[in-house]
Amino acid sequence: MLEILANRTYRHLFSAQVIALIGTGLATVALGLLAFDLAGADAGAVLGTALAIKMIAYVGVAPVAAAFAERLPRRAMLVSLDLGRAAIAVLLPFVTEVWQIYVLIFLLQSASAAFTPTFQATIPDVLPEEKDYTRALSLSRLAYDLESLVSPMLAALLLTLMSFHTLFAGTVIGFLASAALVVSVLLPSPKPTTPRPIYERTTRGMRIYLATPRLRGLLAINMAVAAAGAMVIVNTVVIVQGAFGLSQQSTALALAAFGGGSMLAALALPKLLETISDRVAMLAGVAVMIAGLIAGTVVPGFAVLLPLWFVIGIGYSTAQTPSGRLLRRSSHPEDRPALFAAQFALSHACWLATYPLAGWLGATIGLVPTFLVLAVIAAAALAAALFLWPATDKETIPHRHPELPADDPHWKEGISSGGHRHAHAFVIDDLHPQWPREP
Repeated sequence: MLEILANRTYRHLFSAQVIALIGTGLATVALGLLAFDLAGADAGAVLGTALAIKMIAYVGVAPVAAAFAERLPRRAMLVSLDLGRAAIAVLLPFVTEVWQIYVLIFLLQSASAAFTPTFQATIPDVLPEEKDYTRALSLSRLAYDLESLVSPMLAALLLTLMSFHTLFAGTVIGFLASAALVVSVLLPSPKPTTPRPIYERTTRGMRIYLATPRLRGLLAINMAVAAAGAMVIVNTVVIVQGAFGLSQQSTALALAAFGGGSMLAALALPKLLETISDRVAMLAGVAVMIAGLIAGTVVPGFAVLLPLWFVIGIGYSTAQTPSGRLLRRSSHPEDRPALFAAQFALSHACWLATYPLAGWLGATIGLVPTFLVLAVIAAAALAAALFLWPATDKETIPHRHPELPADDPHWKEGISSGGHRHAHAFVIDDLHPQWPREP
């Protein structure tokens, strides 16, 4: 897997991602301590509101940012957003009121909502071979999992030497280092596209996404991932420290077990996807998560919770890591920023629904019913994915163009079969606004 790091451009981009993630993780820890410093017993409510603001920014800003990303040089845009995030992070240590946290979090996450899809859409152009791109997706998944493990440990170490306000300096350094690494390489810029009104550019990614069967299935998988993930992220502390009466260290160990399962799956996926399809792997990952949620209703103690969280982590990573392959396969290079932004917004909309649901249900009806409710949601999402994403998911599809004259250059693409019909790798675009029905 690590051989793709021989590609200098990708190596710098991956390093930028890792460093920025660690900086963001330090900010997450510091933000929790800052919220407690300002709000005391109401710190949970402050963090919950900040998390909701983060998701709202992700859902609302990403498609709008993508409309401009297709016109701007990617390197300049990514560096500018990194510098903007660093400037916002500089202000966090000087916060004295709760409302200031909310404003700065919205600005910071809005910049991230523009940065992440643009960054993700650049990788397929840097690594055009699907085998290499699959490895990059697994490395990216590993980076996210390692951040969830390394950042809290690094924060704990730094807090023995300095105040939590200084952790925000780590965030600033992370974003500045990320900008330096991005500016050190040449990135492919989006190809010139047909001029479009701003509304059409803003909604283009969403329209391509919802018109593509495999991506409609991906949306259902996003909901299943969010249902299982929210149960783990929101209620681990409640299960471990509330129900089992254990320590904060035990909570960290349980989350580490979940991250370990996710990392194991990410390591295994490149080889696995050479033998099975994305659809089979992702749906199997959802099935594993559903089984884990059902098993969670009868967990007797911490010794059983650890392997259960490990298994759910395997399903979690297996279900979501290949999503970039689907997006790459379903778009032209010039439409990738818009499509990745649509995935970013829609997947976070799922989290926006499941995060508060997992917390509210756990507090009002108890943990066992919450496991069951989220298992039902994930099972319904699995059924929807099976229905929306056909098992015969072909890339090359025969289709008709009755509106095109015989001398149109588009007929040179693919294999013509006469009668205004031909076949080629099919994606939604201006010439193909609807998915063809099976002949």
